[in-house]
Amino acid sequence: MHMSEQLTLSAEARDRAGKGASRALRREGRVPAVIYGNNEEPVSIHVEEKLLNKLLGTGHFFNSVVMVEVNGKSVRTLPKDVAFHPVSDRPLHADFLRVSEHAQVNVNVPVRFENEDASPGLKKGGVLNVVRHEVELIVDASAIPDDVVVDLKGFEVGDSIHISSVTLPKGAKTAIEDRDFTIATIVAPSALKSAEGDNETPTAEGEGE
Repeated sequence: MHMSEQLTLSAEARDRAGKGASRALRREGRVPAVIYGNNEEPVSIHVEEKLLNKLLGTGHFFNSVVMVEVNGKSVRTLPKDVAFHPVSDRPLHADFLRVSEHAQVNVNVPVRFENEDASPGLKKGGVLNVVRHEVELIVDASAIPDDVVVDLKGFEVGDSIHISSVTLPKGAKTAIEDRDFTIATIVAPSALKSAEGDNETPTAEGEGE
Protein backbone atom coordinates (compact mmCIF):
# COMPACT_ATOMS: atom_id res chain seq x y z
CA MET A 1 0.00 0.00 0.00
CA HIS A 2 1.41 3.36 -0.89
CA MET A 3 0.67 6.60 0.88
CA SER A 4 -0.71 9.70 -0.68
CA GLU A 5 2.25 11.90 -1.36
CA GLN A 6 2.73 15.05 0.61
CA LEU A 7 1.68 18.13 -1.32
CA THR A 8 3.16 21.60 -0.85
CA LEU A 9 1.41 24.91 -1.28
CA SER A 10 3.08 28.24 -0.79
CA ALA A 11 0.90 30.94 0.74
CA GLU A 12 1.06 34.50 1.95
CA ALA A 13 -0.54 35.90 5.08
CA ARG A 14 -3.57 38.12 4.50
CA ASP A 15 -3.55 41.33 6.42
CA ARG A 16 -6.96 42.55 5.33
CA ALA A 17 -10.14 40.55 5.62
CA GLY A 18 -13.56 41.29 4.17
CA LYS A 19 -15.27 40.88 0.83
CA GLY A 20 -13.57 43.76 -0.95
CA ALA A 21 -10.13 42.45 -0.04
CA SER A 22 -11.08 38.93 -1.15
CA ARG A 23 -12.34 40.20 -4.49
CA ALA A 24 -9.15 42.17 -5.04
CA LEU A 25 -7.10 39.04 -4.31
CA ARG A 26 -9.15 36.96 -6.75
CA ARG A 27 -8.59 39.53 -9.47
CA GLU A 28 -4.86 38.96 -8.96
CA GLY A 29 -5.29 35.20 -9.38
CA ARG A 30 -5.08 34.49 -5.65
CA VAL A 31 -7.52 32.47 -3.55
CA PRO A 32 -8.24 33.55 0.04
CA ALA A 33 -7.93 30.73 2.54
CA VAL A 34 -7.76 30.04 6.24
CA ILE A 35 -5.72 27.64 8.39
CA TYR A 36 -7.49 26.68 11.60
CA GLY A 37 -7.56 24.04 14.31
CA ASN A 38 -5.14 22.34 16.67
CA ASN A 39 -6.01 24.85 19.42
CA GLU A 40 -4.29 27.72 17.67
CA GLU A 41 -5.61 30.98 16.29
CA PRO A 42 -6.91 30.79 12.71
CA VAL A 43 -4.54 32.34 10.18
CA SER A 44 -5.85 34.09 7.08
CA ILE A 45 -3.76 33.40 4.00
CA HIS A 46 -3.99 33.50 0.23
CA VAL A 47 -2.62 31.03 -2.29
CA GLU A 48 -2.07 31.07 -6.03
CA GLU A 49 -5.18 29.91 -7.87
CA LYS A 50 -3.14 28.08 -10.55
CA LEU A 51 -1.24 26.12 -7.95
CA LEU A 52 -4.38 25.28 -5.98
CA ASN A 53 -6.06 24.05 -9.18
CA LYS A 54 -3.03 21.89 -9.93
CA LEU A 55 -3.31 20.23 -6.50
CA LEU A 56 -7.08 19.84 -6.89
CA GLY A 57 -6.37 18.15 -10.22
CA THR A 58 -4.37 15.37 -8.56
CA GLY A 59 -7.67 13.75 -7.54
CA HIS A 60 -6.44 13.08 -4.00
CA PHE A 61 -6.15 16.63 -2.69
CA PHE A 62 -8.68 16.02 0.09
CA ASN A 63 -6.94 12.93 1.42
CA SER A 64 -3.39 14.23 1.32
CA VAL A 65 -1.38 16.12 3.87
CA VAL A 66 -0.66 19.56 2.44
CA MET A 67 2.33 21.46 3.78
CA VAL A 68 1.26 25.10 3.56
CA GLU A 69 4.28 27.39 3.59
CA VAL A 70 3.46 30.73 5.16
CA ASN A 71 6.18 33.33 5.67
CA GLY A 72 8.90 30.71 5.52
CA LYS A 73 7.16 28.37 7.98
CA SER A 74 5.64 25.05 6.97
CA VAL A 75 2.27 24.17 8.48
CA ARG A 76 1.06 20.56 8.22
CA THR A 77 -2.60 20.63 7.17
CA LEU A 78 -5.43 18.60 5.74
CA PRO A 79 -7.60 20.37 3.15
CA LYS A 80 -11.13 20.46 4.55
CA ASP A 81 -13.19 22.48 2.16
CA VAL A 82 -12.90 24.41 -1.07
CA ALA A 83 -15.75 26.67 -2.15
CA PHE A 84 -16.19 26.96 -5.92
CA HIS A 85 -17.93 29.62 -7.98
CA PRO A 86 -21.30 28.16 -9.07
CA VAL A 87 -20.85 29.29 -12.67
CA SER A 88 -17.14 29.53 -13.47
CA ASP A 89 -16.13 26.71 -11.10
CA ARG A 90 -13.13 28.73 -9.98
CA PRO A 91 -12.02 28.13 -6.38
CA LEU A 92 -13.21 31.02 -4.21
CA HIS A 93 -11.99 30.01 -0.77
CA ALA A 94 -10.17 27.13 0.90
CA ASP A 95 -10.07 25.80 4.46
CA PHE A 96 -7.07 23.95 5.82
CA LEU A 97 -7.09 22.08 9.13
CA ARG A 98 -3.82 22.08 11.11
CA VAL A 99 -2.75 18.60 12.12
CA SER A 100 0.15 17.35 14.17
CA GLU A 101 2.24 14.66 12.53
CA HIS A 102 0.57 11.66 14.16
CA ALA A 103 -2.87 13.13 14.78
CA GLN A 104 -5.89 10.89 14.17
CA VAL A 105 -7.71 12.47 11.25
CA ASN A 106 -10.91 11.73 9.33
CA VAL A 107 -10.44 11.41 5.58
CA ASN A 108 -12.56 10.15 2.71
CA VAL A 109 -10.57 7.51 0.87
CA PRO A 110 -11.58 6.22 -2.59
CA VAL A 111 -12.61 2.58 -2.96
CA ARG A 112 -10.81 0.48 -5.56
CA PHE A 113 -12.12 -2.91 -6.71
CA GLU A 114 -9.85 -5.73 -7.79
CA ASN A 115 -10.07 -9.39 -8.83
CA GLU A 116 -13.20 -8.79 -10.90
CA ASP A 117 -12.32 -11.84 -13.00
CA ALA A 118 -12.40 -14.00 -9.83
CA SER A 119 -16.03 -13.11 -9.07
CA PRO A 120 -18.42 -15.82 -10.32
CA GLY A 121 -21.27 -13.29 -10.31
CA LEU A 122 -19.45 -10.86 -12.57
CA LYS A 123 -18.28 -13.70 -14.82
CA LYS A 124 -21.92 -14.67 -15.38
CA GLY A 125 -22.61 -11.15 -16.53
CA GLY A 126 -23.62 -9.64 -13.21
CA VAL A 127 -23.02 -5.93 -12.79
CA LEU A 128 -21.01 -4.34 -10.00
CA ASN A 129 -23.23 -1.71 -8.43
CA VAL A 130 -21.02 0.60 -6.35
CA VAL A 131 -22.91 2.02 -3.37
CA ARG A 132 -19.97 3.92 -1.91
CA HIS A 133 -17.20 5.29 -4.05
CA GLU A 134 -15.33 6.40 -0.96
CA VAL A 135 -15.19 5.47 2.69
CA GLU A 136 -14.57 7.78 5.62
CA LEU A 137 -11.63 6.45 7.62
CA ILE A 138 -9.93 7.51 10.81
CA VAL A 139 -6.19 7.26 10.23
CA ASP A 140 -2.84 8.56 11.41
CA ALA A 141 -2.09 11.82 9.57
CA SER A 142 1.34 10.49 8.62
CA ALA A 143 -0.15 7.37 7.03
CA ILE A 144 -3.12 8.33 4.89
CA PRO A 145 -3.85 5.50 2.45
CA ASP A 146 -4.47 6.19 -1.24
CA ASP A 147 -7.38 3.80 -1.43
CA VAL A 148 -9.40 1.03 0.19
CA VAL A 149 -9.05 -2.15 -1.85
CA VAL A 150 -12.09 -4.41 -2.15
CA ASP A 151 -11.39 -7.96 -3.29
CA LEU A 152 -14.26 -9.25 -5.44
CA LYS A 153 -13.09 -12.87 -5.39
CA GLY A 154 -15.90 -15.36 -4.82
CA PHE A 155 -18.82 -12.93 -4.88
CA GLU A 156 -22.00 -14.14 -6.61
CA VAL A 157 -24.95 -12.36 -8.21
CA GLY A 158 -27.15 -11.06 -5.39
CA ASP A 159 -24.25 -10.70 -2.95
CA SER A 160 -23.66 -7.51 -1.01
CA ILE A 161 -20.13 -6.56 -0.06
CA HIS A 162 -20.10 -5.05 3.41
CA ILE A 163 -17.32 -3.08 5.08
CA SER A 164 -16.74 -6.03 7.46
CA SER A 165 -15.52 -8.16 4.56
CA VAL A 166 -13.01 -5.51 3.45
CA THR A 167 -9.45 -5.50 4.73
CA LEU A 168 -8.81 -1.91 5.74
CA PRO A 169 -5.36 -0.37 5.38
CA LYS A 170 -3.13 -0.96 8.41
CA GLY A 171 -3.96 1.32 11.33
CA ALA A 172 -7.18 2.59 9.76
CA LYS A 173 -10.69 2.23 11.10
CA THR A 174 -13.98 3.34 9.64
CA ALA A 175 -15.63 6.46 10.95
CA ILE A 176 -19.02 4.72 10.83
CA GLU A 177 -18.86 2.13 13.58
CA ASP A 178 -22.48 1.49 14.44
CA ARG A 179 -23.39 -0.52 11.35
CA ASP A 180 -21.88 -2.83 8.78
CA PHE A 181 -22.54 -0.69 5.74
CA THR A 182 -22.60 -1.86 2.14
CA ILE A 183 -19.81 -0.89 -0.26
CA ALA A 184 -21.20 -2.57 -3.39
CA THR A 185 -23.65 -5.19 -4.60
CA ILE A 186 -23.52 -7.54 -7.55
CA VAL A 187 -26.79 -7.29 -9.41
CA ALA A 188 -28.27 -9.39 -12.17
CA PRO A 189 -28.42 -7.53 -15.46
CA SER A 190 -31.98 -7.25 -16.75
CA ALA A 191 -30.98 -8.65 -20.13
CA LEU A 192 -29.86 -11.90 -18.55
CA LYS A 193 -33.01 -12.56 -16.53
CA SER A 194 -34.84 -13.98 -19.51
CA ALA A 195 -31.85 -15.72 -21.08
CA GLU A 196 -31.42 -19.44 -20.49
CA GLY A 197 -27.87 -20.32 -19.54
CA ASP A 198 -24.92 -18.01 -19.47
CA ASN A 199 -23.89 -17.95 -23.08
CA GLU A 200 -26.84 -16.53 -24.94
CA THR A 201 -26.51 -13.04 -26.27
CA PRO A 202 -29.65 -11.00 -25.73
CA THR A 203 -31.36 -10.19 -29.01
CA ALA A 204 -31.53 -6.62 -30.20
CA GLU A 205 -35.24 -6.18 -29.54
CA GLY A 206 -34.90 -7.41 -25.98
CA GLU A 207 -32.24 -4.87 -25.06
CA GLY A 208 -34.45 -1.91 -24.44
CA GLU A 209 -36.48 -3.48 -21.68
